[in-house]
This record gives sequence, C-alpha cells and structure tokens, in this order.
Amino acid sequence: MQTEPRGHWRMLAIAGVAVVLSMTTWFSATAVAPGLSRDWGLSLEQAGWLTSAVQLGFVVGALSSSLLALSDTIPLTRLMAAAALVAALANAALLLEPGFTASLAARFLTGAALASVYPPAMKFIATWFRRGRGIAMGAMVGALTFGSALPHLIRAIGQSLPWQGVVLSTSLLCLLSALLFQVLLREGPYPFARAKVDPRQIGLILRNRPVMLANLGYFGHMWELYAMWGWFLAYASAAVSQGGISLNASVLAFAVVAMGAPGCLLGGVLSDRIGRCHTTALMMAISGACALSIGLFFDGPVGLFAVIALVWGLTVVADSAQFSAAVSELSDQDYVGSSLAFQMGIGFAITIATIWLTPVVADWLGSWRWSFLILAPGPIVGIVAMLLLRADPASVKIAGGLR
Repeated sequence: MQTEPRGHWRMLAIAGVAVVLSMTTWFSATAVAPGLSRDWGLSLEQAGWLTSAVQLGFVVGALSSSLLALSDTIPLTRLMAAAALVAALANAALLLEPGFTASLAARFLTGAALASVYPPAMKFIATWFRRGRGIAMGAMVGALTFGSALPHLIRAIGQSLPWQGVVLSTSLLCLLSALLFQVLLREGPYPFARAKVDPRQIGLILRNRPVMLANLGYFGHMWELYAMWGWFLAYASAAVSQGGISLNASVLAFAVVAMGAPGCLLGGVLSDRIGRCHTTALMMAISGACALSIGLFFDGPVGLFAVIALVWGLTVVADSAQFSAAVSELSDQDYVGSSLAFQMGIGFAITIATIWLTPVVADWLGSWRWSFLILAPGPIVGIVAMLLLRADPASVKIAGGLR
C-alpha cells in the first residue's frame, strides 16, 4: 500500500498556519469598517467597496497567474513568500491613510497578491500527498474557512482597539506567513514539472472536458458559498428583528462559518473513501436543501433555525477542496497550478455576482426570509456536473480510481 513521505503532516500543518495568517489581510478592512468610515468620512457604499476590491483583486490576480503560469514556472515556496510579503505591505498601506482611491488600490493589490498564496498552496500540498490528497486539501480549505470566520470575532475586539491596531496586527501576521513559506516549507517528493509560459494553456483547460466538468461543479458551489457567508449575519439579524426569534446573530454567524472547518475535514475523509464525485454531490445536495428550507423556520422554532444554519455551514464548504483535488488529478500535470488558478479565478468572479444579487432579491421580496432561494441553482448545477464527471472514463484518475 502506498504511504505518504515522512514529514508530510508537518508540512501540511505549517502551510495551513501560514495560509490562515496571510488570509487575515483579506478581511482586515471589513473588520474595522466602522472606524475607517468614522475617521475617513466614508459612506456605507464606499466602505463596502473596500471589501469588494479585495475580491476583484483576487479574481484578476488568479486569472493573470493562470495566463502567465506563475505557479508552474516559479518555485512554489518562493512565490507564496513573495506574494504574502506584497499582501502584508499593501495591507499596511492603510496605516498611511492615503485617501479612498489609493486605499481601494491597496485593497485590490492585497487581493491580487493573495491569489498567488492560496491556489499555489493547494498545488504545494499536492506535492506531499497522493493517497490522502483529499483530506490534505480539505485541511487547507479548512484553514481558509477558519480565517473567514475570524472577522466576526475581530469586530468584537476592534470595538476596544483603534482600527490602526487591527490593520497593523494583520499586516504583521501576514509578514510572519511570508517567513513561514520561505524558511520552513519545501516542496514534497511528488513535484510537478516546471512549465513554460504559453497563453494557449487556457485553451487546453477549456477543451479538457473532465477538468471543465470539475470546474462547473466548483462554479455551482461558489455560486452558493460566499453569498451565504457574506449575508448570513444580515439574514440572522433579520430573523431576530422580523421573525421574532431569540438568538445572538453574531455568535450564530461565527459558528456557521466556523463549522466549515470541520466540514472540510469531513469532506476530505469522505472523498478519500467514497470518491470525490459522490462526496461533492452529497454535500451540495445537503447544502442546497438548507438554502431551500431555512426560510421555513425564519420565525422559529429557533432550535430548528439554528440546526439548519449549522448544518448548512458544515456542508456548504465541505466539498470545496475536492474540486481542486479533482482538477489536480485530471489536468495536464505540467499546468496544474495554472488550472487551479483558472478554477479559482472564475469561481471567485461568480461570487461577486451572487454577493450583489442576494440583498437585491431580499429588497425585491421585502424580506430576507426567502432571499437564499436564489442560491439553490448553484448546487443543482454542481451536482449534475459531478455526476456527469463520474460517468466519464477519465474519472478513474480521481482519488485512486474511487472517482
């Protein structure tokens, strides 16, 4: 039986910590938005753009990285360290209070830099894991998920700290991640060949039917994920004010997002045992059912509302890493990094649309109650794509033949 090389769990742990530390810069401006708005005289819309700029930067950075094959031509640890350093400096630029336009540029640069941290980190883990790649990549997405949950706690800390302290702290944490990437990590014994920059590789990705089916599954998953994460606090708060249920919306929002961390590990374990296609289809079926049904309990009972919310938080991201694992197994092995960057770039672009659309639907309906129905088509499309992928002969390459 194939065993993983010595030191693989250590590399996974260090990489996971480094990803969490670097990703704190993504939400730093969001966590201190009230303080920034007060000191800089920002409108609510302007404060929102400080978050959206990071998302847009990540999309542009990921697609540019894919086109230029950065993670297939540059040593991964060097690329991640340099990108984390840029993200730390761009984040710290807010301390100079450069004005709204320059701050938007800094937030955009932060997102673009992080696009050369997270996708390459997924490829890095693949150099250490073959048999257990599903659980390993699940742990990496769990690290991202935990970082995404932290702003709900940072907001509470930020009420007693000046916003400059939060920005400085996240910049230093990101700087520490750059040191971890550079000093403590090394690529594993399953390296991918260095590729040459070839713009035609995007065409190779688009023409690879199994890869695009895995991508379509990921796109359906992303249609749901970030809109749910981004608007659940507003949804729960509306359930308290409009539905009359009694709960702490902030605590529940943190718990819902944080549940994704063990969910990612669960998805990894299942995918290495029953296959990636079955696991992703199962998780999307459950999360889609939660999107359809949570509105039924908008006005209680509070216990059922909370249970559905927590199950949704557990399953909505549990499958995320498995789409990346599948692409790493199905794509041209010379361009795995480019394929992952392409997948994430398009996926995060989709999130911009649904993050914008969800409150529009709530406003059109006059209530948040049924607004999450707009997210259900994503899992449905994703399920169909992954079942079609399982029927494709190329799927024997996935999860050691488990598909």
